[in-house]
Amino acid sequence: MSPHHLAAPAPPVRRYPAERDRRAWVAPTVATVLGSVLAPSAGLLGAMSVMATDGCGPDDCSQALTTALILIHGTLFVGGFLATGAWLTSWLLPWTRRWSVLRAWLAGLSLLPPVLVLVMVFTLPAG
Repeated sequence: MSPHHLAAPAPPVRRYPAERDRRAWVAPTVATVLGSVLAPSAGLLGAMSVMATDGCGPDDCSQALTTALILIHGTLFVGGFLATGAWLTSWLLPWTRRWSVLRAWLAGLSLLPPVLVLVMVFTLPAG
């Protein structure tokens, strides 16, 4: 018989425990509260941004202004779907610790399109 004893295999180390995360609701709730203020503001100001062409007419405005308006309306349309998807996914992910980082990132990313629209509206170039 050999002097070496076979050791029992070590159990696999779990990097992310499967236990329930008690703070899983925090990031989606913050995103919901901030989004309920930012999204309507971005929609209203984005829709009103077309009035920036009143002084120059739609055909005589600068290329920078028309490009900015196209970006604003594109971000409102496409970003609205992306923000809603990220927000909904942050609520629907399993409430375990394994998904906590992704949940926080998705909740934060759901606020990005309205913030981007607001920044573009407040920094419109001259007509």
